[in-house]
Amino acid sequence: MKNKQWISAGLLLLVLGFSLTSWFCANKESKISKKVNVSSRFHPEEVSLSFDSTLVTSFYAKYPKLVLYQKQAVDLYRKNQYTYLWYDKKGRKETAEVIYNKMNNLFEDGVSAKVPYKEIVDGLFSKTGTKPNVEVELFLTNYYFYYTNKVLRGIDSTKVEELGWYLPRKKMAYSQYLDSILVDPKLMDNKAQLIGQYYKLKTVLQRYRTIEKNGGWETIAVPTDFKQLKPGDSSDLVVQIRKRLFLTNDIATDSKSKVYDEALQQAVLTYKKRNGFSEDTIILPKHIDEMNVPISDRIKTIMVNMERCRWISTDLTKAKEFIVVNIPSYRLTYFKEGKVALVSNVVVGTALNETVIFSGMMSYIVFSPYWNVPKSIRDKEILPAIKKNKNYLAQHNMEWNGSNIRQKPGPNNSLGLVKFLFPNSNNIYLHDTPAKNLFSQEKRAFSHGCIRVQKPKELANLILQDDPNWTPEKIEAAMNGGKEKWYTLKNKIPVYIGYFTAWVDDDGLVNFHKDVYGRDNALANLLLEE
Repeated sequence: MKNKQWISAGLLLLVLGFSLTSWFCANKESKISKKVNVSSRFHPEEVSLSFDSTLVTSFYAKYPKLVLYQKQAVDLYRKNQYTYLWYDKKGRKETAEVIYNKMNNLFEDGVSAKVPYKEIVDGLFSKTGTKPNVEVELFLTNYYFYYTNKVLRGIDSTKVEELGWYLPRKKMAYSQYLDSILVDPKLMDNKAQLIGQYYKLKTVLQRYRTIEKNGGWETIAVPTDFKQLKPGDSSDLVVQIRKRLFLTNDIATDSKSKVYDEALQQAVLTYKKRNGFSEDTIILPKHIDEMNVPISDRIKTIMVNMERCRWISTDLTKAKEFIVVNIPSYRLTYFKEGKVALVSNVVVGTALNETVIFSGMMSYIVFSPYWNVPKSIRDKEILPAIKKNKNYLAQHNMEWNGSNIRQKPGPNNSLGLVKFLFPNSNNIYLHDTPAKNLFSQEKRAFSHGCIRVQKPKELANLILQDDPNWTPEKIEAAMNGGKEKWYTLKNKIPVYIGYFTAWVDDDGLVNFHKDVYGRDNALANLLLEE
């Protein structure tokens, strides 16, 4: 009996021992397994958030296409003592994903340049996970500067001036901007970084690319004997025009009717307005030629003008009042207290006497002005005329003023009855003109470089509206006084002479105007080089 009890007790201990051993081994294996799993994951508290500064130099040796941004990157990391900017203790920051996505969608901002080393970064982004990686870190920093350079700043100012653009460029400290973005990634989508026109064009760009993706528009086939279409006419050509204008939202529906009806008339008026034509309902070959401009060309024009928007300071629209002259649209717009106070047609310089793209501060109004004939006009035009006709000066109300020639004040003076001066080395100003008929022309590049204004009296009245020294009656009298009178403005007014061949108006319509000085292609080629 005792032997049986001893055997039973031994068996129990053996079983318990095996069980305890099994539990201990299993528990030990579990701990080992857990330890292995933990060590394979990113352990924030065990990772340094700074890196070796010498890795920056080796990065640019490996990726020389990004060397343009080396100085900015080095300055940035020195300031931050070579700590990771795109990682924190939790891993890769949200801002890193934002920058990466922006680089994947640069085409939405009208940037066609190929992003350097994009395939390499794609691979790194997918393989390295959230653990800090110096190469990914430096790529993100360089891509940030690449993005701000391409999308926010635009091409180099020296190249811009070579294109004849002398408007002041906007200034922005993009390293400081990065400090803000790292705190709040949503600032990357802040539409205050560029002028509002940029974002309007960006929306249009997406719409036109969608049209292009869906096949674009067909070329309208015009019969060789075609002269015009007028309301009420019936033709297969009408069907094609209606379809074309439906694609660009000039008409709401495509009825496919052959009759040039009321709905199409309204569409034609809209189309002509936004393409710089005289607003009537007669359709001529030149109007169809414009409709046949390929959509790829329209997209290029939009991208070119988005680039020009990058150069404009957002401070421009913050001014209490300012004047903008857009050369391709032959139009002056006077903004006052954030609203359009006046729109006036203008005449600008010919292709041989281009109006310069620059800005100045309007400081003086001159009533009943003399016209001091420029030396070039005197030598090339007036002196030869005097040789042919000794009475030329008297017949044109001109006189010698020392060795120079000037035209006396009066209704036939080439400057009209008033001029507006914003002193500049280009000797360009705004002025009235006796040649009023020129304002009815669609193309108004006729001057020697100065800008003739269709509504000079209205402009003078608005400028002097808040000046107690002037009333509309006094302005009228000064303009017709026959004696030159200078007046210094109490508040100088910024004047911007720009060059935009595409823009979106207040009605949301995209406008396209002829590239009067042939500048779009040169800029487009620069953008492709970039």
